[in-house]
Amino acid sequence: MNLIVELRQYTLHPGARDTLIDLFEREFVTGQEAAGITVGGRFRDLGDPDRFVWLRGFPDMEARERALHAFYGGPVWQAHRVAANATMLDSDDVLLLRGPGFGATEAPDAPNPAGPVAVTICHPLDLAAFAGHFERRLRPALTAAGTPPLAVHRSEHAENTFPALPVRTGEDVLVWFTAGQEPALPDLSARLKSAPQQLLLEPVRV
Repeated sequence: MNLIVELRQYTLHPGARDTLIDLFEREFVTGQEAAGITVGGRFRDLGDPDRFVWLRGFPDMEARERALHAFYGGPVWQAHRVAANATMLDSDDVLLLRGPGFGATEAPDAPNPAGPVAVTICHPLDLAAFAGHFERRLRPALTAAGTPPLAVHRSEHAENTFPALPVRTGEDVLVWFTAGQEPALPDLSARLKSAPQQLLLEPVRV
């Protein structure tokens, strides 16, 4: 599956994360799905008590534009947007990606499928070259080490046709998920602009 995927990281007011999660699970999952949005995993960042991370996907950019207009102009968001926005300090840390998406239970063979999930975000000097290195060397090495990469995504550089919701621009990234703890990575400094970012996430349990 090759979707347009948003990886969204929200910085929240102290102590507001569970308030947003309760509202999100009660209203915004089904509300977005009704608008044609595929809602992926929702996570608590175990390294930051005031960060909420989630994904959503769309078949293509045209479908994304239609679905976002339908949801944010529709009754569910209009009824609950004030309460949702009151929990947030920053909701603009959004990577627009292309890949399969990722749900909270997409590692059924893991020792603890409901356990933590790690996301690794790399900023390559050359995305195409790093993607080739990833497939030839890094993926096999991580798999052999017991931390196989799941759901690999790359940057999508199409124009953001729903500018009311900003996305990060001017970045090339390769992103993947791992069941369990953050994978140990070799020295990638010669291939990356900066050190890899790794987040350890706890799936929201409903």
